[in-house]
Amino acid sequence: MRYQIQGDTLPVVICQLEGGEKMITEGGGMAWMSPNMLMETTTNGGIGKAFGRMFSGEHIFQNIYTAQDGTGMIAFASSFPGSIKAFDIAPGQEMIFQKSAFLAGEASVELSVFFNKKFASGLFGGEGFIMQKVSGIGTMFAEFDGHVVEYELQPGQQIVVDTGHLAAMTATCKMEVKSVPGVKNMLFGGEGIFNTVISGPGRVWLQTMPISNVAGVLRPYMPSGS
Repeated sequence: MRYQIQGDTLPVVICQLEGGEKMITEGGGMAWMSPNMLMETTTNGGIGKAFGRMFSGEHIFQNIYTAQDGTGMIAFASSFPGSIKAFDIAPGQEMIFQKSAFLAGEASVELSVFFNKKFASGLFGGEGFIMQKVSGIGTMFAEFDGHVVEYELQPGQQIVVDTGHLAAMTATCKMEVKSVPGVKNMLFGGEGIFNTVISGPGRVWLQTMPISNVAGVLRPYMPSGS
């Protein structure tokens, strides 16, 4: 499988497949394709894995696209202004992503739910609690909100992130959702009451414009229900 990521604020990844190669995506992820791409809707791993994907923000069913009778082409477009990044997944190189980050991937990658071990703090930390884990072997594509900034953390090195800005991290990183210290800071600081602390070693990807922040900015301008 060969690919190109095109576009700036509303990107698309265009994949060129050899005959028999397969891609998986969520319903609605496909933007355009050559006519020899065969689509099959499946739970892809059984009902247990399907419900795991549901808890991580994805759909129960996935679409598998297969190139038939020679090479094929298929494109997957982002659903929100932001970035598409490619990741090479392999044993020992698993990745953790924000909910709904998975856009598409080779059929040999596996998507499952990732729970923050700190259940209580994660439960009240919003987006930091349930995330996606991608394992297996192959290339996968993730969509992020806004621009993406990448950091390499050394063993024991930490970075404190407003929870919604955490886009992805290697599975070697550790995360913990912590409350902002001080009642006054919580109530009047304007930064929310939870932060996510990421500890190395590993790499972390941060997004500049979480969709939850955009929704909060637009909410005062939306008409209220009757």
